[in-house]
Amino acid sequence: MPETPFAPVILGNEPGSFPHSVLAERHPAIIRQVRDAFPYGPGQHRALDELLESCAEGTVAPLPADAPDRAAWHEWGLAEYAGRSWFDLPWLWSESYFYRRLLEVVGYFAPGPWRGIDPFRPVKRAELDAPETGRELAALDGLRDLPEPERGEALLHGSLWGNRADLGFRLSAAGAEAREPVPALVADDSEPLWSLLPPGGAATLVLVADNAGRELVPDLLLIAHLLAGGRIARAVLHVKPYPYYVSDATMADVLDALELLRTAPGAAGEHGRLLRSAMADGRLAVRAHPFSCAPLPYERMPEELRAEFAGATLTLFKGDLNYRRLVGDRRWPPTTPFAAATAYFPGPVAALRTLKSEVITGLTAATEARLVAAADQRWRTDGTHALIQVSRPAPAAT
Repeated sequence: MPETPFAPVILGNEPGSFPHSVLAERHPAIIRQVRDAFPYGPGQHRALDELLESCAEGTVAPLPADAPDRAAWHEWGLAEYAGRSWFDLPWLWSESYFYRRLLEVVGYFAPGPWRGIDPFRPVKRAELDAPETGRELAALDGLRDLPEPERGEALLHGSLWGNRADLGFRLSAAGAEAREPVPALVADDSEPLWSLLPPGGAATLVLVADNAGRELVPDLLLIAHLLAGGRIARAVLHVKPYPYYVSDATMADVLDALELLRTAPGAAGEHGRLLRSAMADGRLAVRAHPFSCAPLPYERMPEELRAEFAGATLTLFKGDLNYRRLVGDRRWPPTTPFAAATAYFPGPVAALRTLKSEVITGLTAATEARLVAAADQRWRTDGTHALIQVSRPAPAAT
């Protein structure tokens, strides 16, 4: 395997760069959206205004002494980064801590009536209830008569392109969903993925989810298809333990999606009832590990999470943020092998991702040249390109 090259960690302090625009433009827009979502009180409005000012020209503030996860965040870097500019820190860390602070200022963790109220729930529900979602579910009926390989491929690509349904991305990228996706994937390891999940096996799939709503629904449909077809015996769905990155899925979002499926007509309803049954008998489990909201790459995952991934037949990471955490949020040369960037991972791993940030690995030189010639560097961030990548760990030496 080629030696992994050095790649610097991405910061947000370069004016005009994509990370800088997220910190300077997307985060203030999200604060304004959250402010309008609920009838928050004067104290919450003042705290939101202070966070807005901090994002523009301030520094990272510490968590309150009684914050339930203060010790974890100190271990994750807060002790070192408090008092420094948001822009001068690793971009992954700054983004993640912004969402943690946003929950703090609206009272998500504090005793009182706002405790546990998801500030992003109104936009999540609006998307789940949108007519587009109903049309996508109705389209499942047209897959019934397809041969299994074609049906599986359609559901895999439904899960892949569902990653375009990212509320935070669409908030800062006007017209994102109106842009036509490019059908040719920048990397396509579909065949190795299917080879890890042969029919009639006893495979365990771990799916690390990304967004709720119109992305989580096709993720669940893919799981239902794999269970029904005997390609997996068990699935474990990892979601976030609390609201994160606007539309990231929590257990509440899983329940909303399952209820939508269960009550839908046709094939969608059949899938929904299969999934509820699978949860009841243990074939489908849901996890919400604290590290899912850590501002760190998965290379630094705790041992109990490493052991769970090591025991899976395949761990499938969905979405852009999970990709950044899987390979490391670094300025990799695009031709860096995906296997090299994930060599630390304890078992077979796959990524399904629509490109919405600059990080990329696993491209051929010809593919990179073609993409740059066609769209300069916009292909990295505009949500029109996607990939399926798979890596298996090398056999242990004997």
